[in-house]
Amino acid sequence: MSDTSSSNIHAPTRFLDVNGARYAYRRFGAGNGLPLLLLQHFTGTLDNWDPAVTDKLAQDRDVILFENAGVGRSSGEVPTTIAAMADHALAFLDGLGIEACDVLGFSLGGMVAQEMALARPSIIRRMILVGTAPRGGEDIMHLEKPSLGQHFGNPELQGYQILQKIFFAPSEASQTAGAAFIDRLMQRQADREPLSGNDVIQAQMAAFREWEEVKGERFQDLTRIAQPVLVVNGVFDEMVPVVNSYWLSSHLPNATLLTYPDAGHGALFQYHDAFVGQAKAFLASDSASAAY
Repeated sequence: MSDTSSSNIHAPTRFLDVNGARYAYRRFGAGNGLPLLLLQHFTGTLDNWDPAVTDKLAQDRDVILFENAGVGRSSGEVPTTIAAMADHALAFLDGLGIEACDVLGFSLGGMVAQEMALARPSIIRRMILVGTAPRGGEDIMHLEKPSLGQHFGNPELQGYQILQKIFFAPSEASQTAGAAFIDRLMQRQADREPLSGNDVIQAQMAAFREWEEVKGERFQDLTRIAQPVLVVNGVFDEMVPVVNSYWLSSHLPNATLLTYPDAGHGALFQYHDAFVGQAKAFLASDSASAAY
């Protein structure tokens, strides 16, 4: 049951117990569309979702924000493989009694979404993959490279300020959009999630390194994902470079590619109005094709 009277700024954090695990989540929205499951980025919690995106998507359907095992107030240890993270997400959907949904996976979440589609294709109708990469992709979350390391090593950047630098392009326009994004994240004042610590960082980084490994024929798994997919990225993404989105769109059999100019990893937050409009059109399409 969703919270139809609120947004991610006010929606209560709920907890679901499944097979000995406790998952933290928020569910809110209205309309008759299939539920939309949102899967979060590296170290991100429920509080890292931009209400400018979540609340508008929730005008047509239930939006479900999910914290995987070991993140935020979800119990357990953070898995060190994407496949294990997908298992938790599927168990969570089973616990909610959801037999079919759409999925928006951002960054790490987009990798989890791919594994879910491979493990149980019947549960996903359509997918939106943002700022993410296929298995065997290139330069996935190498935080030590100079373009990113300079920000992680800057003691003047505190809290969410670092996201402004690493999620947005260096231009004045993109950085201004990044500052507005941070302001929106801070609108929620109560019932916030604990920040991710080193245990989350290390486990998720191990999952990225395992995901970069090529197993079998490179990108062959993508050909088994038949669902319509909208692939989205910013052309200046330093965290998961846009070449990975090109590979996704060229190997997924039913994909449409959308790139945003003067934007980085957080393109969906920089261009939130355009992204939501295009995402809604994609999700509302009755066509079996990703093109809309």
